[in-house]
Amino acid sequence: MATQRTSFTKLQRDRAKKAKAAAKREKRLERSAEARTASEDVEGVDGVDETNGEGPISAAELLHEIEVTHQRFEAKLMSYEEFEEKKAELLGRLPID
Repeated sequence: MATQRTSFTKLQRDRAKKAKAAAKREKRLERSAEARTASEDVEGVDGVDETNGEGPISAAELLHEIEVTHQRFEAKLMSYEEFEEKKAELLGRLPID
């Protein structure tokens, strides 16, 4: 018995999957570019992070720092160990009322 050729609907599904994957990839690249620019905004003029663990920072600023850290990790700009260390340091500074 001969095998059936792929149907037109299957070809459409495959094309739709590829288009969706391409759109997700583009969106991911845009987010990583935004994360890079955001992380550059956080760093000082000499490339040193201005939030050095000293002094009071508002909870909103800390949450923003955590978000930037997550974006940098997702963009593969930092290792898992660096990510966990930075996240733990930031969460430790988060004020709990």
